[in-house]
Amino acid sequence: MRELLNPIGLLTGLLLILFCNPVIAQEWHDNHLMITPDELEWGPVASMGEGASIAFIEGDLSQEEPFTFRLTLEPGYIIRPHIHPEYERVTVLEGTLYFAHGREYNPDETRKLPVGGLAIMPPGEPMFGYVEERTVIQLHGNGPWGIEYINPEDDPRLADAGN
Repeated sequence: MRELLNPIGLLTGLLLILFCNPVIAQEWHDNHLMITPDELEWGPVASMGEGASIAFIEGDLSQEEPFTFRLTLEPGYIIRPHIHPEYERVTVLEGTLYFAHGREYNPDETRKLPVGGLAIMPPGEPMFGYVEERTVIQLHGNGPWGIEYINPEDDPRLADAGN
């Protein structure tokens, strides 16, 4: 947990909030949100770089409140080792996610999670993965939310900041 409080961790969390949290015009009716997949608004994910897109469903990642979002990962996308400050809950909606626990990327250590597969990871525990085909996953949890890469060189936000 101490790693999350270092300056790079705080910077990456702030950048995630600033650049990856577009306002979505969803309609709430009587405290219920009901949408269809074609109503989701997809955009780039600054914290993940090329090959990933995000659709926010609910919540503000910077606040202490529930959130739900979806990620689309294009074929060959690699999720580099990283940690989160809160529990992460992932459900595979389309495609296959290969996912593992660990500080170093090793595809041989991953577990195949097909449609309907899920993973729950505690705060501060490193994880990584990859996809071979277009894959859609849904993540939900409680904020504030952020991501810190084990190896800062894997963080696309830091590469973009250097340009």
